Amino acid sequence: MPNALPLASFLDENFFLYALAGVLAGAVLMMGYQRWKSAAYKIRLAEKADKLMDQANREAEALKSQILLEAKEEALEIKSKGESELAEARRLQMGREHNLDRRSEQLDNQEASLRKQQRGLENSQQRLDVGLKGLAEKRNELKTLEDQQKKILEAISGMSRAEAGERLMKALSEELEHERGKLLLKQKKQLAETVKEKSREMLLTAIQRYSSAITADSTTSTVDVPTDDMKGRIIGREGRNIRAFEKATGIDVIIDDTPGVVIVSGFDPVRREIARRSLTSLIADGRIHPSKIEEVVEETKAQINELIMQKGREAADEVNVPGLHNRLIEMLGRLHFRTSYSQNVLRHSVEVAFLSGMIAEMLGMNGDLARRCGLLHDIGKAADHELEGGHPKIGADLLRRHSEGPEVVHAALGHHDEIVVEHPYTMVVATADACSASRPGARRESLERYIKRMEELESIAKRFDGVREAYAISAGRELRVIVDSTSTSDEQAAVVCHEIAKAFESELLYPGEIKVTVLRETTFTEIAK
Repeated sequence: MPNALPLASFLDENFFLYALAGVLAGAVLMMGYQRWKSAAYKIRLAEKADKLMDQANREAEALKSQILLEAKEEALEIKSKGESELAEARRLQMGREHNLDRRSEQLDNQEASLRKQQRGLENSQQRLDVGLKGLAEKRNELKTLEDQQKKILEAISGMSRAEAGERLMKALSEELEHERGKLLLKQKKQLAETVKEKSREMLLTAIQRYSSAITADSTTSTVDVPTDDMKGRIIGREGRNIRAFEKATGIDVIIDDTPGVVIVSGFDPVRREIARRSLTSLIADGRIHPSKIEEVVEETKAQINELIMQKGREAADEVNVPGLHNRLIEMLGRLHFRTSYSQNVLRHSVEVAFLSGMIAEMLGMNGDLARRCGLLHDIGKAADHELEGGHPKIGADLLRRHSEGPEVVHAALGHHDEIVVEHPYTMVVATADACSASRPGARRESLERYIKRMEELESIAKRFDGVREAYAISAGRELRVIVDSTSTSDEQAAVVCHEIAKAFESELLYPGEIKVTVLRETTFTEIAK
């Protein structure tokens, strides 16, 4: 028993030590586990952060590439726009330089003409001085003879000085009267010859100072086609495309075996140019069908209207006639597509303006006003198909409505000598008009008669009720008439066709036959959006 207590005490002490050692070991293990877990968590966080960083870098690179691409596109667009503006500015500058060169040349020509006139005046002054000197000598001789005759008469007749003087004065009066008549006739004849010579010299000088190319016009235009397959597409299934094109433009389309060429034919040059440009655009686009044809023709008409205004402004600038109303500029542009005996009316008007200005300056008149009168003298030809009356009356009314001066209005009204001339500028314009029209090769009467016949065909057809449009094609051998489908039935269209043919037979003289075709149809178009 004495040994039992120490053993128990020893066991209790060891158990406590073992327990304490176990707790310490567990704590150490727990701390190691926590450190290991924390290290693993940090590794996972680092991996996740690396992944996020890689993704952010990739997105940043993509965004950077997109921004650079957009910046390059914007820079190219700005560069292209700048180059276009620079090219336009260069074109305008070249145009201004060309106008300045032309004006400089005109001023040089005017200066040379003035020097020539000055030399002519100096020569005339010299001749006048010689004539006055000779007249003074004749007066001295006459006075000497008179004194001698007085002395002889006094010695022979024994008359008083007063009686002798009276008889002498009577004799001298009769002699001088006779001499004066002879001198007047001689001077009148010389004056007429001088005036004729001077007028001829002035006209020749004006014509030589201004020269333009001989004008001629054609009633057909050709359009190049890349392949023969394109000709079939122009014709379309059962001819629907070519019919739609001819209906929209009023121009005859001729497709034959000639390779690579399609011909558009018509007497109206405006419609023919619209048809040529429209067909060229359709061939380049490749889509040819009735609705596309109508769309292209309308766009081309708008382009032609812009071209008309451009031609009118260019003509006014060429002859230096400022301040024209836009309506008058439009009418001038329309003259670009009009011909008179195959002479382009706009170029004829420009030529008359230059000639009128030069003739007026030689006569000491206002050259600017004369050029204005000459440029606008045939303005009525741009509207003579729309209004009744001849082109002089139509032009005068048009100019009067747009506040042109009385000289300009009277020049348009009287340049064909149909009224009493009230202003000298009218005679100047009439003279320049005759010079322009009579120069060799300027006109060809056969084409004018042909165009007049085409116009008569269309005007007769448009007199009938229900007729919307009428187009003369095939050199006047066929007339196509489009009637309003809403107000005209098929039976009425047949009657209109018969009456038009009868009107041609009774009112016109023509070789062969004229085919009259009346079209009545309705077209519907919708756009799917």
